[in-house]
Amino acid sequence: MKNFYITTPIYYVNDAPHIGHAYTTVLADILTRYHQLFGYESFFLTGTDEHGQKVQQAAQKRGVDPQAHVDEYNLHFKELWNKMDIQYDHFIRTTDSDHKKFVSDSLQKLWDKGEIYAKEYEGWYSVGEERFFAEEELVDQKDPIGNRPVEWIKEKNYFFKMGKYQEKLIQYIEENPNWILPDFRKNEVLGFLKQELTDLCISRPKSRLSWGIPLPFDTDYVTYVWFDALINYVSAVQNKNFKNGAPLWPASYHLIGKDILTTHAIYWPTMLMALEIPLPTHILAHGWWLIDGSKMSKSSGTGVNPIDYMDQYGVDSFRYFLAREMVVGLDSTFSDDAFKRRINSDLANDLGNLANRVYKLVETHFNGVLPAATQIDSEAQKLIEYSKELKKKVYTNIEQVKLSTLIEDIMSLVRMVNRYLEIKAPWKLAKDTNLREELGTVLFISAEALRISLCFLSPIIPSKAQEALHMLGSKLESLDDLNWGKLKGGEVFGKASVLFPRIEITNTSKTQNSTQKPLFAKDVAAALDLRVAKILSVTNHPNADSLYVLNIDAGEAEPRIVCSGIKSSYSPQELEGRLVLLFANLKAAPLRGVMSSGMILAGETENKKTSLVSVPPESKIGERAFFQNIEASENRELKIKDFQKIQLEVQNKSIFYLDNRLEINQKPLTCEAPDGSTIH
Repeated sequence: MKNFYITTPIYYVNDAPHIGHAYTTVLADILTRYHQLFGYESFFLTGTDEHGQKVQQAAQKRGVDPQAHVDEYNLHFKELWNKMDIQYDHFIRTTDSDHKKFVSDSLQKLWDKGEIYAKEYEGWYSVGEERFFAEEELVDQKDPIGNRPVEWIKEKNYFFKMGKYQEKLIQYIEENPNWILPDFRKNEVLGFLKQELTDLCISRPKSRLSWGIPLPFDTDYVTYVWFDALINYVSAVQNKNFKNGAPLWPASYHLIGKDILTTHAIYWPTMLMALEIPLPTHILAHGWWLIDGSKMSKSSGTGVNPIDYMDQYGVDSFRYFLAREMVVGLDSTFSDDAFKRRINSDLANDLGNLANRVYKLVETHFNGVLPAATQIDSEAQKLIEYSKELKKKVYTNIEQVKLSTLIEDIMSLVRMVNRYLEIKAPWKLAKDTNLREELGTVLFISAEALRISLCFLSPIIPSKAQEALHMLGSKLESLDDLNWGKLKGGEVFGKASVLFPRIEITNTSKTQNSTQKPLFAKDVAAALDLRVAKILSVTNHPNADSLYVLNIDAGEAEPRIVCSGIKSSYSPQELEGRLVLLFANLKAAPLRGVMSSGMILAGETENKKTSLVSVPPESKIGERAFFQNIEASENRELKIKDFQKIQLEVQNKSIFYLDNRLEINQKPLTCEAPDGSTIH
């Protein structure tokens, strides 16, 4: 038996659970269930981070003891995970006595080894992030992560010799290219490690913060909350073994949001190296859920409450949307309209209608008893062959954590069954008594293919899959049930159920957009935000063979993800590190399941190859390009249809809109394309 140990971050207890928490945790739950489906013994850890200054301040504000505060607030997460059908094995709290002892023992070990030292320190401190920042890291004198105020603090503290492990960590990452996933996140970490890695302050004086684990070698100080929190992944499974005797640690996957990549890919491994504990097998950083191209934020009123959607549309529908809509590792946009359309299309129309159609036909024409198959024609054989291939497809995608691709493969089988029914038209066969055996075969083949689809969907929609299997007189009991042939004929169907009621969608787009001023061509040229960007990494699009997924630095706080159809013209090696021209204020949109934030500009050569627009060699990342004689207007979000109102043409390798040349600092942008070629 193989083993699988997965973790989520431990969530900060002061936060109300939001869609980001829900996504990470349901992703861990789904991956755990799939591994169980394939015979793995699993262990799934989640929990809450309950120490630190924000907790202390929140408790003081409420007039309660910090322990009473966290005892109440951690329940918000447990209640949500229960509602979402999250089947974790252990919920750790950093106030647990065994965790606190493990942290204290670890600190003492590092102190005894000389890995921790004391010194006077001063710097900019953010209470919100509970960490110090260097002057150059601040943005408008606020911390660069939460945009919160900072204050100058000077005090004695204890430091972990993190910098000592810089070269060892770089070597480990380079020798284990799949340790950080996806690949471009690994490149981000290696880029960070090109700078000198400073030592990590791992204490806070009790005079400033009393709510934490005391340092065992100086009880006037408590442990820095990140040092305390990260150790949970090991403390939760200390002295625990799988049934085959293997220890639970190291974890198979740490699932995290991309905003805490540095702490998990730099702080954490150096701590483990110093403690002489093996590193986790993989760190997987997923993207953010966006609204209108920006990260969701409760303070800006763009948060999504998972409970609202589950109460209105069902737990399994919400789980399905999260898993299907986000390509693991990349950002994805959440909208009410996208949610409803996805549920209607995939679950109500494709899966739900198929289950109800098969059920009613068997109920009507065979008194609810599944007939056996007697005549396997070529159409039925296609379904059988795809059903048999699906097991390997799902297993491969789980190994590669390609969840959206996996779901598409399963739903392809569902759609194949629907097409099969349209071709065979069993409602017509039922009218001819001489065709009863053919009718029975069609319904058997459809029911068995549907059963396999439901088995493979069960980790994502566990309750509804079980309900639908019951309708077919079946259930999921073992790994063998993933193979074709469990149904034999003679199964008595269970009670009928409307699995996924169709959601009514009110079209409000016209009223919402009626106040938007229409753009004419000259307005578009003035409003275009065309800027220099650098391609950091290139990966193949998971759902489209012709597309690349580019990780691009556009001179902003976060790199962008851009999907581009230049795969036939450029290799990844030709693109990585290249400067390109980015259409930066293009409205973010999903391209085959990947949220793309912008478009890179190119022309077409005489042999129909793509030629990227070249920027002046001395151009800097983030620098804007403008048209001669056109004054730039106020920046606004544009759409593809806006861009199509203007025509950018190549003349003598330079790029023009009408007679206005595109320039950066009065130097032309160029493209190796024939005169008259259009830039697209």
